[in-house]
Amino acid sequence: MDKPLGPTSTDIRELAAQESSSARKPALISISLTGGSEPHVIFQCATEPGTVADNEIWVRRKRNTVLRWGVSSWLMRNKMLASTGLSASEVEEAFVKKFALQSSSGGAADDYAIHGGAFPVRVRGVDGVVGVIVVSGLRQEHDHQVVLEVVRDYIQNSA
Repeated sequence: MDKPLGPTSTDIRELAAQESSSARKPALISISLTGGSEPHVIFQCATEPGTVADNEIWVRRKRNTVLRWGVSSWLMRNKMLASTGLSASEVEEAFVKKFALQSSSGGAADDYAIHGGAFPVRVRGVDGVVGVIVVSGLRQEHDHQVVLEVVRDYIQNSA
């Protein structure tokens, strides 16, 4: 029997809260479905007071990275680091140049981010990414770890 299309927003929120309850910090959790010209956000919430408007921009940029390249934003970052041999501070500019991305600041891409925290949702038998789960507001490795652990727990508990 196949699993449902995806977790309900309540499942993800509860699991995320359990994962980070010992050291809760402000973060934005966003879950969206693909398929239209723009992703359809089906759930979004702040975990704690103190989330800032910039988190929304980071969510959008991380989501765009997953949608364009079909892999997590953390994997994309690590691929760039491995292929260029550059430091973490230099890799953003190399990413912009490699893919000819717009960068109004001369550094990071305006519409994409290769920082951890965005994770593709795939369904067996369906080509491509059907959704994206994003966490923004923690250190990037923690953003990624929260999503990874929540998805892993959901899959294990749904088996």
